[in-house]
Amino acid sequence: MDLHAYPVPYPSRLAKAALSLLAFTLLLAACFAGTAKASAVTDLLIINKKTNTLGYFSGGKLVKTFRVATGKTKELTPEGRFPIVVKVKNRPYYKEHIPGGDPANPLGDRWLGLKVNGTMGTTYAIHGNNNESSIGKYVSAGCIRMHNDDIRWLYPRIATQTMVIITSSGLDMQSIAVKSGYPLGQTLVAGSFVKDGETIIPQSPFLIEQSRVFVPLRETVTLLGGSVTINAVSGDIVMKLGGRTVTHQPLGDTANVDGKSVAMLPSRNVGGRLYLPLSSLAPLFGIVPAWNPQAKAVEL
Repeated sequence: MDLHAYPVPYPSRLAKAALSLLAFTLLLAACFAGTAKASAVTDLLIINKKTNTLGYFSGGKLVKTFRVATGKTKELTPEGRFPIVVKVKNRPYYKEHIPGGDPANPLGDRWLGLKVNGTMGTTYAIHGNNNESSIGKYVSAGCIRMHNDDIRWLYPRIATQTMVIITSSGLDMQSIAVKSGYPLGQTLVAGSFVKDGETIIPQSPFLIEQSRVFVPLRETVTLLGGSVTINAVSGDIVMKLGGRTVTHQPLGDTANVDGKSVAMLPSRNVGGRLYLPLSSLAPLFGIVPAWNPQAKAVEL
């Protein structure tokens, strides 16, 4: 049993295409949000319905996998990218008026609510159960069930806005993560900027990849006194700084600086945030930064 009082219709192909476009737009917009917790950026949950397993990724690596239960039919548990927007302990089972924390509560005592197809964390969720033998099976009305001990372990480690990918794939967890743009094998570190002698702590971590440093695009350009917008038609990032206008297609290996194409290392997508290679600041903006690996600081 799950929270659903009534089945939720599975979207048509056209609706799914529209939702996919919306999801991409939201992820792109998240590059400039600047408010999500760092853990939500560095963490990822993947649910593979083909194997009924959940993978917990943090800091660029697969930390742990769990057995889960999903929908009775493939359509009941929607596939796509969905953020966790609600965390609740001892959620009541309203449909049958069972109090939260009651051993008979089919939701268990932990609820990680997902924003799915217009619902706001109250309909679809990763949660516990009152029937441990159901885990690993296709039995739910759409939610993802976990063993109670497993979700109690996971719950405190997951922040709201952590992205959850639900799929049916023959790939292993790491391959799904890489295909989804997660920086597997890379290192996310809490760092700082130093500008005019002042130390500034960004909300987003730095990305280290094979000794190369990547910095969060929006926070870096804003700190330097520039502005960042998105071209709604092309999806290009438009950055204006120091009299220069720079456009860049996310994940691309070039940028346009005042009409001239400039080569650069490809930008990176980390948890929906766009990162620029530190080495690109000189050709793009005429700013030569210095990286202090001991202090994990970028000197501007």
